[in-house]
Amino acid sequence: MGWLDNQVAVLTGGGSGLGRALVDTLLEEGARVVVLEYSAEKSEQLRSECDPERVIVVQGDASSFDSNKAAVDAAVQAWGKLDTFIANAGLWDANRGVEAMTPEQIEAGFDDIFRLNVKAPLIGMKAAVDALRASNGSFVVSLSNSALYPGGGGPLYIASKHAGMGLVKQLAYELAPDVRVNGVAPAGMVTDLRGPTSMGLEGAVFADAEASARTVAAKSALHRCPDPVDYTGAYVLLASRRYGITTSGSVLDIANAKGLIGRVADDLLAAR
Repeated sequence: MGWLDNQVAVLTGGGSGLGRALVDTLLEEGARVVVLEYSAEKSEQLRSECDPERVIVVQGDASSFDSNKAAVDAAVQAWGKLDTFIANAGLWDANRGVEAMTPEQIEAGFDDIFRLNVKAPLIGMKAAVDALRASNGSFVVSLSNSALYPGGGGPLYIASKHAGMGLVKQLAYELAPDVRVNGVAPAGMVTDLRGPTSMGLEGAVFADAEASARTVAAKSALHRCPDPVDYTGAYVLLASRRYGITTSGSVLDIANAKGLIGRVADDLLAAR
C-alpha cells in the first residue's frame, strides 16, 4: 500500500532534477501523474521512460493558463479526477546581486523569474481549482529555504520565493476548507538548475556534479549533499489524504543548510 494509492497528480517541471525525482516517488506511492514539461527533449525522455498507463506528458509552459488547463483536463479525462497539483517549475538568479545586474537585466530578469516562480503557481491553481474542489484535493508549491531566509539567491529570486510563500498562505485562506494549500522549502541539491536567458543564466549552474556535491556537503549542517529524491517525502506527506489531512497554509522547511546555500552558489560560480 502506497501513501497515494489511486490518487491523480499534476506536476509542473517534471523533466529533470527535483521534478523528475517527484515523478518517480509519486509513482512508487501509487499515484498516476500528468507532467507539464516545457522542454520537448525532456518530454520525449519522460514518455520513453515512463509507463503510459500511469504517466501522461503534456508539453507546455507552466506560466500559461492554457498549458495548465490542458494538463488538468488530461488528468480528468484519463482518470476521472485530480487529487493533487504540484507547482514545481521555477527559475533561479544564480545569486546575482543588485550591483552585479544592469538595469536591463533587473527588468527582464524580474519578469522572467516572477512569471515562473509566482505567476505559474497562481495560474496553475486557477486551472486546477474546480477539479481540486470537486475532490477536496491539495495544492503544493515548490518553494525554497529562500522563501524563509536571505542568502539563497539574489534579490529577484529571494523576493519571488517570499512572494510564493505569501501566495501559499493566501490561497489556503481563500480555498479552505475545500482545498489544502501548502509549500515545500528544500535547500541545496545537485540538479540542472537554470536561470533566465535574459540574464545570461540559461546554462545549468551545477554543471560539475561531483564537485558541486562536495561543495554543498561542506556547507551543509548535516555534512551531506541531498539527492533530489531526498526531498520528495514532504510532497508525499502533504498530498496524502491520510497523513496530510490536518495541514494547510504551511511551508515545510526541509532544508539542511539554513542561510548557507548562497555561499555554496558563490563558490560554485567562482569556480566556473
